[in-house]
Amino acid sequence: MKDVKVGNYRWVVVALLFFATTINYLDRQIIGLLKPTLEAQFHWTEIDYGHIVTAFTAAYAAGLLIFGSIIDKIGTKLGYVISIILWSVAAMLHAIVKSTTGFIVVRMGLGIGESGNFPAAIKAVAEWFPKKERAFATGIFNSGANIGAVMAPVLVPWILGIYGWQMAFIITGSIGFIWLVFWLIFYEIPSKHKKLTTAEYEFIHSDAEEVVEGPQEKVKWATLLSKRQTWTFVAGKLLTDPIWYFFLFWLPSYFASTFNLDLKKPSLPLVIVYSATTIGSIGGGYLSSWLIKKGWPIFKARKVSMLIFAICVVPIITARFANGIWEAVGLIALAAAAHQAWSATIFTTASDMFPKRAVSSVVGIGSMAGAVGGIFFPTFIGYILETYKESGHLVVGYNIIFTICGFGYLLAWFIMHLLSPTMKRVEL
Repeated sequence: MKDVKVGNYRWVVVALLFFATTINYLDRQIIGLLKPTLEAQFHWTEIDYGHIVTAFTAAYAAGLLIFGSIIDKIGTKLGYVISIILWSVAAMLHAIVKSTTGFIVVRMGLGIGESGNFPAAIKAVAEWFPKKERAFATGIFNSGANIGAVMAPVLVPWILGIYGWQMAFIITGSIGFIWLVFWLIFYEIPSKHKKLTTAEYEFIHSDAEEVVEGPQEKVKWATLLSKRQTWTFVAGKLLTDPIWYFFLFWLPSYFASTFNLDLKKPSLPLVIVYSATTIGSIGGGYLSSWLIKKGWPIFKARKVSMLIFAICVVPIITARFANGIWEAVGLIALAAAAHQAWSATIFTTASDMFPKRAVSSVVGIGSMAGAVGGIFFPTFIGYILETYKESGHLVVGYNIIFTICGFGYLLAWFIMHLLSPTMKRVEL
């Protein structure tokens, strides 16, 4: 059945999710680009910065558990409204902070608010798409994370140079309220949407699973945690999400310290790295969807795709041998693109293995686990980099971290395969 016959409104929903995720990562990424400026003003060490990132991640982890459950209960529309208001206000409040402690507080507020994005978005995809299109749809909206990261190295230095770092937080934080207007106008669940044709509604629900939309009865965490499939998703997120935090929060300072990149100017190397992740996200989501359309079993398509992506991260361990910035850019861009391909696919496994009424909760639990890993990894990174900075060998610290990143995805894939070889669907 072709889209021409069934309608395309579900792709309007993906566009909304894409722009929300773009704003989410734009607000998240700014601090990494302003790090040199803020370090000078507030006298931060690498350890201080690690604590700030850890505070954000800890709040993000707690928020994922809360929002995952809330969104399953109140629905995607209201859940997104609450989430984006909270994170936009917190983003703007960075402008009035006067101390390191103040940054820790507002970063925690940002983390709690931003934690609603992915549980709501993944649930919306499950409500609006059949399984064979979910990975591709997820890849498209998930690429918003990369567009946000691409915009930041261009937009933030420009605002910083003209208006100062405070306005960088105010201007970018306010964009969320513009998106909110479009969300309230254009979004509704399929059964209540007036612009959705009967043919497209039937196509959306063409899978042999229950038709469940909007607020539903809460599924208890104890029930979900008793399932091997939950732990499959948890393991994959726990071991790989912290690596993406490193790419977000430390890559700017890595290029600045190793290759003397001026972060007060638009940064082409960072734009290239994060542009590559857009290709990875969309291409990664497309790959498993394409394999399914070719007749592959769903679990096999997801597993093979994720193994390919895990292997593509391994070359980053050779970044230590890069003699110039563009060699490093190529290796890091490949790894970051592979991460986003992995991310688009692993999110889809949650809706593959669980019924729609539990998807947000499972995504919340798994993403919380990833954020918990992100609590400890930034602290570890901060101590490693500070130690080698003091000895005058900062690049060695980065080499250690790149090696850990290179093998993290293969380890995650192996554990996921042991826990759930065929990703059998859970009955609740």
